Amino acid sequence: MAKRKLKKLYAKDALEFFNQVMVEQPLLPFLVPIVLFAWFVERWVVPFSNWVPLLAAVWATIQYGRFKRRTAIEDLNKRWKHLILNTTPTTPIEPCEWLNKLLVEVWPNYMEPKLSKKFQSTVEKHLKHRKPKVIDKIELQEFSLGSCPPTLGEQGMRWMTSCDQKVMRLGFDWNTNEMSVMFLAKLAKPLMGAARIVINSIHIKGDLLLLPILDGEAVLYSFESTPEVRIGVAFGSGGSQAAPGMELPGVSTWLVKLLTETIAKTMVEPRRLCFSLPPVDLRKRAVGGVLSVTVVSANNIGRNTINELGNRQSSSGGSTSGIADNKISQTFIEVEVGSLVRKTSTSKGPNPAWNSTFNMVLHGETGVVKFNLYELDSGGVKVTFLTSCEIKVKYVLDDSTIFWAIGHNSGVVAKHTELCGQEVGMVVPFEDIMGELTVSLVLKEWQFSDGSVTLSNFLSNGSHSPVDISPKLQSRTGRKLRVAVVEGRALAVNGKYGKCDPYVKVQYGKALYRTKTLSHTTRPVWNDKFEFDEITGGEYLKIKCYSADTFGDESIGSARVNLEGLLDGDSREVWVPLEKVDSGEIRLEIEPIKNDFNGDLKTSSGRVGATWIELVILGARDLVAADLRGTSDPYVRVQYGNNKKRTKVVYKTLSPEWNQTFEFPETGEPLILHVKDHNAVLPTASIGSCTVEYSMLPPNQSAEKWIPLQGVRSGEVHVKITRKVPDLEKKTSFQTDASSLGKGHKISLQMRDSLKKFTGLVDEGGDPEALALALTEMEGIQDEQDMYIQLLEREKAVLLRKIQELGSEIVRTSSCPPRTPY
Repeated sequence: MAKRKLKKLYAKDALEFFNQVMVEQPLLPFLVPIVLFAWFVERWVVPFSNWVPLLAAVWATIQYGRFKRRTAIEDLNKRWKHLILNTTPTTPIEPCEWLNKLLVEVWPNYMEPKLSKKFQSTVEKHLKHRKPKVIDKIELQEFSLGSCPPTLGEQGMRWMTSCDQKVMRLGFDWNTNEMSVMFLAKLAKPLMGAARIVINSIHIKGDLLLLPILDGEAVLYSFESTPEVRIGVAFGSGGSQAAPGMELPGVSTWLVKLLTETIAKTMVEPRRLCFSLPPVDLRKRAVGGVLSVTVVSANNIGRNTINELGNRQSSSGGSTSGIADNKISQTFIEVEVGSLVRKTSTSKGPNPAWNSTFNMVLHGETGVVKFNLYELDSGGVKVTFLTSCEIKVKYVLDDSTIFWAIGHNSGVVAKHTELCGQEVGMVVPFEDIMGELTVSLVLKEWQFSDGSVTLSNFLSNGSHSPVDISPKLQSRTGRKLRVAVVEGRALAVNGKYGKCDPYVKVQYGKALYRTKTLSHTTRPVWNDKFEFDEITGGEYLKIKCYSADTFGDESIGSARVNLEGLLDGDSREVWVPLEKVDSGEIRLEIEPIKNDFNGDLKTSSGRVGATWIELVILGARDLVAADLRGTSDPYVRVQYGNNKKRTKVVYKTLSPEWNQTFEFPETGEPLILHVKDHNAVLPTASIGSCTVEYSMLPPNQSAEKWIPLQGVRSGEVHVKITRKVPDLEKKTSFQTDASSLGKGHKISLQMRDSLKKFTGLVDEGGDPEALALALTEMEGIQDEQDMYIQLLEREKAVLLRKIQELGSEIVRTSSCPPRTPY
């Protein structure tokens, strides 16, 4: 077997040698017949000497030696180039004409449309937050990069090695006069009118760095230094009521500055952008996500670090903190994602440990988590910013997630997770000074424009996520958005007075609503619902939370919620962290509905045989003393949807007994009890609230329970709740329910008592709060009376129809001729 393989190897080698000789000696086919002819003559005709075969053998040996030597040199050259590429810090410059020619071919029909669409969304996002003073409002109308692509590596490209990482360096030169970016600007006073701003040329020149990471799964790109930027701007009129086509002062400078600062903050070394190379494309667009960030600890931020900072501040004329005087101070980390900011507790020493976890919200498919390190002096008063670091997050089209940050010596720290819910630990060095920060990140969910959500350890392959869902998101198509502000938790407390009386303002488009105000609680429960007309174009739902105060309400946080991708029949429940404060979250329930949903709901709730909720408020115990004398004057205000009722006031007691009964048609909304302290002069004070659960009760069975009050130290309410479901099968449609007569009498008595109470309050000059509660109670009784009248009208119509049918039957039978007996 070995001899056979050896023969095959020799035969292959001989064949390659023969082919090489044929290439180098094209006259060989002619020489071989001549040599054979000479040998034939010498052997059979005229005997020559034996020098001819020997000469042929020598010649063949020389040629074979040249062939093997050339092969060995080529192999050594290949190995040498590979060694240089992998070991030397810099490779020789290589030409890039082929790359630019390829770019010219693919730019017009492939790259330009994709890049124009991507840059358009980025420009629109920046225009909302930054504009010059002469412009009141600006809108992007057209965006095209033109048909001229940038030139890459005009002077060649080379590979470099930095911190054991390969980096490609090539020149970038984009000088085009064919682009067209048009803005329509509404001018501010005193100019007024409108104007068109057109960017028709751009020049960007610099050196690009490309850095492959994660074994080629992604490429980081950035400029080596801030590039040279020039923009050509033209101005025109904006319509009939427009300013003339003159140059607007400061606009050109503003555009150049905006572009330069955007590039410098995002893609100038060591800050880099990421281009992912996924193996598959699920064609889903991420519009937001929830990221859990745990700040674990920091290393080596003691004396050496702060001395270095102190020397740098001293050289710049600034003041240094106490930690620069060889004192171990207290430090804390501020986690920042956009406008959302959270702070850890303070920790001492050069290796502080915090172990603080926060839920942060990402807007879009990328996000930047910034960690700011602060020092708190020994007195706990002065706070000094020391340094920062950041981690970037990006959604990849195969449903995975990439995390990357700046490493040591401008290197890269990168991690990759295939599924949501996987924990990623990263050690990131601080910028400018020594020290490292250890953090743990968990991407809890990604939200997509088609309404699907990728949850922890769950891959949503889009079974209900079509690629093109634009027909479902068109504005003014009969859809509304019902937003329920359910509750809040860990809200910020007024630092001056130490209290929190929260309420929430909800804005969507131009519509603005406000919840009720709850007193003295950081865990409020509102359960207020609002409806908005759906708006397209990526409009955010804006949340602003305030604490009510006599001398001006104080803002305790704000947030925004992306409403893209809501499908009919689906609902979204989310805890939204409040931005611009240290803590606080608001729970929202968002549901798309149709315009006729409310009418259908009212009709179904008022139909014959609807379920009724009977609530008996028996009493309470251990209530909070709201008066100076150590007692309270409690009463209960019942809220069920739009229906509001209240009990009587029981004076000077912390354990009142009411024993009052209320009935409501069941609509599925929360049943909330607000316990109040009655005051004749001052405003009423809240002494707790609670929610009565009734959805899981069996029909026609009562449940008696003590419910703890929320937002106060103590207190419970004693209630009895029943879901009354009438037995329609045992009734005929024309029978009169005897209990309905008693119900009508009860409504009349309630209305009479309410009128007497309201008249008495007016005569006594009662406080506005009591009058408002009395009017609310009368409105509730009026609604109940209207529903009862509708029920009687239906029964009347059924009874008249039956009477008419009975009369027709009597007439028909009486008109028949008498039968003749046989």
